[in-house]
Amino acid sequence: MYVYLVSPMGSVPVYCDMSTDGHVWTVFQKRFNGSVSFFRGWNDYRNGFGRADGEYWLGLQTIHVLTLRGRYELRVELEDFENNTASATYGTFALSPNAISADEDGYTLHVGRFVDGGAGDSLSYHHGQKFSTFDRDQDLYVQNCAALSSGAWWFKSCHFSNLKRLLLGGAHLSYANGLNWAQWKGFNSSLRRSEMKIRRL
Repeated sequence: MYVYLVSPMGSVPVYCDMSTDGHVWTVFQKRFNGSVSFFRGWNDYRNGFGRADGEYWLGLQTIHVLTLRGRYELRVELEDFENNTASATYGTFALSPNAISADEDGYTLHVGRFVDGGAGDSLSYHHGQKFSTFDRDQDLYVQNCAALSSGAWWFKSCHFSNLKRLLLGGAHLSYANGLNWAQWKGFNSSLRRSEMKIRRL
């Protein structure tokens, strides 16, 4: 189901998961069929795109404002093309929590203690990194990781996970340009489905 999230920026449609682990989760990214392109620029990622009842990205600014309201836990859920599922949970999650301007700070990723749900930890590597898109390169690599990967993420040099990339249909010969969570499926296997969701603790 999806409801309207009332935020300082107005009412924003958001998908809510009411069943996982008996809690209410706010889903801020949902991908499952490739109907929405995630190879987009900075403004789209800041403001959000897609529809809450389909594939969508809630928006960096909305996520930032939401997580300022308290302590939040992140859960990442993954599924491959053989219907195998796995998850990874992080005890804290925030974007630029101490910044005067989150946009100028690049919506820097902050994640805490990792709890394995079978997926392994492919996100802690990105802790402390700014979000990058093809038109705002904020990674540590000599080239533009977002442009190289046809995606967007909290790139470092470049990534161990990237859930904004292409849906390539499982195993592929090309390197690291699918929907990747390296500690689970490596860099030559694209996932079919991913969700990123948070709940207030």
